[in-house]
Amino acid sequence: MSLTEHLLRGLSPSRPLITHYDDAAGTRVELSVATVTNWAAKTANWLVEEFDVEPGDAVAVRLPAHWQTAGVLLGAWWCGAQVVSQADDARVTFVGPGSLVSGVTAVVALDPMGRGLASPPPDGALDYLAEARSAGDDFSPLTPISGDTPALAGSTVDEVLARVDTVEPGARVLSTVEWTVPDGVLHGFVSPLAAGAHLVQVSNPDPAKLADHRRAERTTADL
Repeated sequence: MSLTEHLLRGLSPSRPLITHYDDAAGTRVELSVATVTNWAAKTANWLVEEFDVEPGDAVAVRLPAHWQTAGVLLGAWWCGAQVVSQADDARVTFVGPGSLVSGVTAVVALDPMGRGLASPPPDGALDYLAEARSAGDDFSPLTPISGDTPALAGSTVDEVLARVDTVEPGARVLSTVEWTVPDGVLHGFVSPLAAGAHLVQVSNPDPAKLADHRRAERTTADL
């Protein structure tokens, strides 16, 4: 079973999964399990159909903590890809706007409302949202993803799950942890989801606003 299936199985599609604040932009976006699953499925289908990604293949993710990054990570794992920070042999590298582009690159707009890039991506790069939006809404791996499949910077699916932090099941977790590969992704993203938590992720956190976020979201734990 893929890491994505481990993290999302058994969750009610309608329940909130991730609430993303960007304090610098003043935005708040709440995504249900169904919405995140939909984006993950589109990403997985796109990776398989456009880049022939197979279990164990490297996909580089160089993105900040953001709801769109969640779709990228879960989509990559769903089709069995190994998420790495950078690799010469990566099938595709996901970056944010303004990042240096080399090799096969998908630029993620990181727009709070899900819009694509405001201007065309650099030559040779792809607009992730524009490309993946037309991919299928449902995904099933072509072959079963085993627990010994590399999933995160050399760690297998089973090893990643064995390393998650202890989080109270069903907690509402406020996090300011950046999703760096591998440690930030493991502690700030995988661990809350593995516990069935509702993750309230704050990007570009303003310390003066954190108490308000805790009250508004009724969080029970901090990362």
